[in-house]
Amino acid sequence: MKPPEAPMNGNSAGHEDRPPAVSVCLETIRKRADFLAAARARKQPMPAFLLQARDRHDDSAAIRVGFTASKKVGNAVARNRAKRRLRALARAALPGHGQPGWDYVLVARAGETVSRDFAAMQHDLERAIAKVHAPRKPHKGT
Repeated sequence: MKPPEAPMNGNSAGHEDRPPAVSVCLETIRKRADFLAAARARKQPMPAFLLQARDRHDDSAAIRVGFTASKKVGNAVARNRAKRRLRALARAALPGHGQPGWDYVLVARAGETVSRDFAAMQHDLERAIAKVHAPRKPHKGT
């Protein structure tokens, strides 16, 4: 049975009664090219995850987010659990701290993503977003 407050997402074929995976104000990254573009952009390592972020340079006000867990994280059960925690983390932190027009990819870390305290992970994500959006210092010697 669906919770009555869950918004419905009628965009997916055959999944009209399923609530959105992330949040109403967040969109999920689905295309491989978008994941690869985020991997080439800014990165901020944290104890439980790696944050990859890129400015799309478009006029869209949407915040897009993607999740990755490689086989290094563990078997399918462990990878799915890690991605569930990353989705909950994105729902909690990105609407308030993410910037419109940006893509964020959260990459799970083996052992740490499923075992680290959720409040600590949320604080880490907020710090990582702030660091990614901080102005860059020019390189010395060039």
